[in-house]
This record gives sequence, C-alpha cells and structure tokens, in this order.
Amino acid sequence: MLAAMTSPMIGAADLDRARAGDVDAFLRLIQPYDRELRAFAFRMLGDRNLMDDVLQDVYLSAFRSIHRFRGEASPRTWLYRIARNRCLDLIRARRTHEDIEEYAVTVGSFDSSVAGRLDLERALARLTPEHREILMIVDASGFDYQAAAEILGIRLGTVRSRLARARENLRAQMEADDE
Repeated sequence: MLAAMTSPMIGAADLDRARAGDVDAFLRLIQPYDRELRAFAFRMLGDRNLMDDVLQDVYLSAFRSIHRFRGEASPRTWLYRIARNRCLDLIRARRTHEDIEEYAVTVGSFDSSVAGRLDLERALARLTPEHREILMIVDASGFDYQAAAEILGIRLGTVRSRLARARENLRAQMEADDE
C-alpha cells in the first residue's frame, strides 16, 4: 500500500513528517503536482486570480487533513479531488451571480491554433461543470478512468458514460459554432 501512497519523488518519511505537521515535508509532497493542479484549476475557472485563491485553499485544506490521508489513492489523485471540489464550490457560488459564459476555459493542449483554442474555450464554457471537469480530468490531465472515478467520487461506469456524453456535447457545441 505504501507504493500507492508515494511517487518516486515522494518518500514515506516525507509523508510521515507531513502527517506530523512538518510544513517542509508537506511542500515536498505537493510540489510535484503544483503545476498541473494550477492548470486544472485555471481550466475549470478561467481566471488566474480565482485559480490562485482556490489553490491556496486546496493546499491549506490538504495540510489540515493530511493526517486523514490513508494512501488508498495517490497524493496526486487526493489533491485533484480536493481541487475539483473547491473549483465546483466556487463555480456554484458564482453561478448564482454570473452567467455560465463567464467560465471560459483555456485548454491549449487540445488545439494549438489560437482560433481553434478560442472556439474550444467557448464550447467548453457552455458545458455543464460536470462535463467540463470530466474532460479536464481524463482528456486534459491524463488520468485513467479509475483515478477519475476516485477524484470525482463516482463509479467507473459513470465515468465512462459521463465522459462519452461530455465528448458528444463538446463535439455538438463545436459543430454548432462552425455553422
């Protein structure tokens, strides 16, 4: 089980020290994932300031709850789950005040052309948060279906069906924009 808890860069001793409250050990634990978590939060929220706020909250929450991290998932999966929940909380809170179009998502990894990226941003912004997040977790961040299920707290079959619907809806949005 320890192998599942740690990556080659993260030692069991660092995990134990982080659980004991060692801030430096905790920083070594989260550092390998910071860049991709920032990209994920930005893609979900479409705003760098919000991304920074959410990640600050994610890391604080992770630090406060590291003693409950049992290692059934990798630290990467655990951190993504926290980030996903914080992003959705913010989206839900802001949705009451703003239109969903405000949640433009930048996903440079899908298409390298600026025009294509802008089309994709608009199409992703019109998807439900649930469809957008499954695309970000599986297609953009490269998690396999099992890890996505752990992050989202849903069954494997639900990941498959939700991803298929999300891809279909994204394709439909992109085709509608072409017309």
